[in-house]
Formats: sequence, structure tokens, C-alpha cells
Amino acid sequence: MVLKAITKDETAKVGPDYSKDFETLEKMEWAFSKGDIDFFRTVLDGRPSLLLRIHAVCMLADMKDETAVPALCETLKQDPSPLVRHEAAFALGQLEFKSAAPALLEAMATDESVLVRHESAVALGSIGEETARPGLIDRLQDPDEDVRLSAEVALADLDFLKRLRTRTSRR
Repeated sequence: MVLKAITKDETAKVGPDYSKDFETLEKMEWAFSKGDIDFFRTVLDGRPSLLLRIHAVCMLADMKDETAVPALCETLKQDPSPLVRHEAAFALGQLEFKSAAPALLEAMATDESVLVRHESAVALGSIGEETARPGLIDRLQDPDEDVRLSAEVALADLDFLKRLRTRTSRR
């Protein structure tokens, strides 16, 4: 078998070079194993590929550590991709730390993406932070029906959690 050298033009036809993404992914795996949240902040601030940013958000959520909340909140506020911001809102809801509520309330009220506003409302319902109630009530007037419905469900979640806390505190 004869191997032919590939020219630069032929390489361009093959597709993009993902070697740097694989290097970053390998470093992310190492940082995850060490619980190095600052590394993920650096990755997210560097705005690598969409796929790496989403993966970084998911890995931060998988750490289940409240010290990841500021990095996720920053991503929710500043990432240019609505998909990444949505994933950050989802991750914050999964973590259920009340410290995420202010960023989620802001995103729910101001983000241009329906997807992000919807997911922020859902996340607030999951977190169960009572101080989110006024913001959720405001979203009942959102121009988008999905956001309105998500706010309604989140308010029902808050009501359920409130009743549950009342029941368990009587015992």
C-alpha cells in the first residue's frame, strides 16, 4: 500500500481540525476528576466551540458543588449562544442551589431567547426558592406561551413545596 502525502488544500476538504478540542476535552476530564471549577471557568471564558462549552456546563453540573454556581450563572448571563445559556439554566435547576435564583430570575425576565426564559422558570421551580415567586408571577405575562406555562408550573412547584414544608414542620 502506498501512502500519499495530503496537501493543505486536501486537508481543508476533509474538514476542520478538532485536535485542540480533543486536547481541551482531555484537560476538562482531568479538571473534573480534581474538582477544578476554575479550569471550567477559564474554558467557558475562552469561548471554545459550542460543543465544548455545553460539555463544560454539563461537567460543572455533574460536580454537584455549589462553588460551580457562579461560573454557571456567568455563562447564563454572557454566553452568546442561547443553547449554552439554556444548558446553564438547566444545570442550575438540576443543582437546586438557592444561590442561583437571582441569575435565573434575571435570565427569565430579560433573556431574548424563549428557550432560556422557559428553562430559567423551570429551574426556579426545581430550586423551590420562595423569593422567586414575584418574578414568576411577572412571567405569567410573558409574550411567549411556553414561558407563561413554565412560570405557571414553577409556581405550582413552589406551592407544593410550601405545603410540604408546612406538613413536615408540624411533625
